[in-house]
Amino acid sequence: MNTKRNGMVLILSGPSGSGKSTLYKKALQSTGGFEFSVSCTTRQPREGEQDGVDYHFVSREKFKSLLDQDAFAEHAEVHGNFYGTLKSELVSRMERGMDVLLDIDVQGAMQLRDLCRKEPFFAESCVFVFVMPPSYTELEKRLRGRGSETEETLERRLKNARTEMEYWNRYDYVILNDELESAAARFTALIESQRLAVKRMKESPFYE
Repeated sequence: MNTKRNGMVLILSGPSGSGKSTLYKKALQSTGGFEFSVSCTTRQPREGEQDGVDYHFVSREKFKSLLDQDAFAEHAEVHGNFYGTLKSELVSRMERGMDVLLDIDVQGAMQLRDLCRKEPFFAESCVFVFVMPPSYTELEKRLRGRGSETEETLERRLKNARTEMEYWNRYDYVILNDELESAAARFTALIESQRLAVKRMKESPFYE
């Protein structure tokens, strides 16, 4: 925690097969200092999940009430259930100087872009990073290599990936995940440079 600056919200997106999760887990081993916000959802808890730890489990009525109050930074409906990131979850961490990592799809990221246009505090705090595979051919190879997809599911993922990759130039940074070690090093360097950003500093970094 760094009380001399506001934390950042690192928004990370990338198509299935880009290696996004593996990349950020590798980078966080050396950087640390991130918290994950707890999202709201209307789905039922799975075995072992705890309210307030894994998710805030709420009713559809409560979720819609929060939506009406403009309480969400981003939200989506997935397979008939609602999911959303509360602004309060992000703000409480940022004000404590903690950085937040949001692993979300391009639709959620674009909602956060809209929020940044309306609210200066979020505009100063949000950093948008898109993770790209080295090529579409490599992406298909990675997905097929999992061996867990039917041909129909695979084709749908590949189609969605093409659509998502068209959004790359709406982000602040792009990381080409060609080789894990070098990609993680670039990602780590990006994180460290963002932690030096003057716009998020609340006071001088110097000690008297």
